[in-house]
Amino acid sequence: MSKLVRLSGVCAASVAALLLVAGCTVADGDNPSTDSSGSATSAVPASVPAGLEKFYEQTLDWGSCERFATPGDSPLSSSVDCAAVTVPVDYANPAGDTAQVVISRAAATGDRIGSLLINPGGPGASGLAMATQGSRTQLAERFDRIGFDPRGVGASTPQVRCLTPAEFDAERADVDIDMTPEGIADAEQDSKDYAAACVANTGTDFLAHVGTYEVVRDMDVIRGALGDSELNFLGFSYGTRIGSTYAETFPQNVRAMVLDGALDPNQDVVDEVVLQGEGFQVAFDAFVADCVSQRDCPLGSDPAQARETLQALLEPLIDNPADTTDPRGLSYGDAITGVQQALYSQQLWTTLRMGLSGLADGRGDALLSLADQYEGRNDDGTYSNINDAFNAIRCVDDPATTDRAEAGEADTRYREAAPFLDDGRGTGQAPLDLCAFWPVPATGSPHELDPQALADAGLPTLVVVSTTQDPATPYQAGVDLAKQLGAALITFEGTQHTVVLDGEPCVDDAVVNYLVYLKVPEDGLTC
Repeated sequence: MSKLVRLSGVCAASVAALLLVAGCTVADGDNPSTDSSGSATSAVPASVPAGLEKFYEQTLDWGSCERFATPGDSPLSSSVDCAAVTVPVDYANPAGDTAQVVISRAAATGDRIGSLLINPGGPGASGLAMATQGSRTQLAERFDRIGFDPRGVGASTPQVRCLTPAEFDAERADVDIDMTPEGIADAEQDSKDYAAACVANTGTDFLAHVGTYEVVRDMDVIRGALGDSELNFLGFSYGTRIGSTYAETFPQNVRAMVLDGALDPNQDVVDEVVLQGEGFQVAFDAFVADCVSQRDCPLGSDPAQARETLQALLEPLIDNPADTTDPRGLSYGDAITGVQQALYSQQLWTTLRMGLSGLADGRGDALLSLADQYEGRNDDGTYSNINDAFNAIRCVDDPATTDRAEAGEADTRYREAAPFLDDGRGTGQAPLDLCAFWPVPATGSPHELDPQALADAGLPTLVVVSTTQDPATPYQAGVDLAKQLGAALITFEGTQHTVVLDGEPCVDDAVVNYLVYLKVPEDGLTC
């Protein structure tokens, strides 16, 4: 079965979402809530869980974000400051080991409502740059926009690490498409070796506490340390799982929450992967339709032949990587990753056309660059820890598939759902996923949320945004999440992964009015 695709909102707008726009830093002050008009009003502070007072009441040391820079980071604006929030590794043992969660802040420039936490997804994506999102909207005036690297991710410490850069390069060059018993055994041994490397370089104690279960508790500590009586949150993609889990855990602490590119908390992991395959097939078909309308489309002029043409370009890479200026060359796996990376957003379709045209001429530079973006490889050959964190988080968030028949069926279903990615080597059997060999147990499982119970517990009306042809988080998942949360649903008609603050006035106006004035979008709003 194809691996679960990382769910990162910043990938959808990789061309624009990380542009850093200067904000202004102001002194810390009181942190009021607001009424429906957006004006300041006092609020009863949320209660502090017993035994966690020192975490909720800690004083933050704001200063230059350069203190927390990691290799490959783009520098944040000098007007964005950063701090480290101390949290317990294990909330059941708050007197035990601690971790540091690094947060960033672009302070409100006007009549301040409070803080707005923003998460880009992943899991495993750094969120410090998210503090500059919405800089040309009322969000910049009314909120301290807060980005954060979840525990184990990016600048936060300890950091989840498994492979060295050289080992990761070698892993990417390895072609795992053999679905014979021997090939399956080799692939599973690779997974076992990877899990052992994670234990050696990170430790089981921390690996057991990197899941969404702990992240939402960290978010509540951040809320308290910032002095906010209620949480305002904008989550993209996997960030919607963080948001829905927070809403389920701390419903009485939420003021406003927008979830864009949703995950359905009740969805089976295998179904999620197969639906992702369907989503990427839809995005590929849309790309093909655009490509064949232009001169010199590398996939030809007949959409019906595009899949075969693509596979003809990719097939030779199985035995012979394409030449690149970088001595690594373009492997088969990296070519697939590069294609999928470009399907997150129409902004990358031109790059994908160039990449496929280059591949037709025997060059793999453009597709390798796209794959490097996805894999978090820096120009100096080092890697961010996005992939190691991704694996560690997903393997504790959901139970693993350990039934070999189910793994084989899932592989077959994925090939049927995304034929453009089918290499034709399916046998009805497949290796178990990495999570089947993970050294610590899962702490979560799919389950349905009860909207009435959440409302009775004090959860206000939330907003879910779902895109009709989102390749990574299919539209229906957003519909289902909105129903389970009793949330308002905004439908965006488009082919991309996430849309909020991407320049669509219909969506952005509704979201900003909700976050600032608590004005819930009209029922059935479609943009």
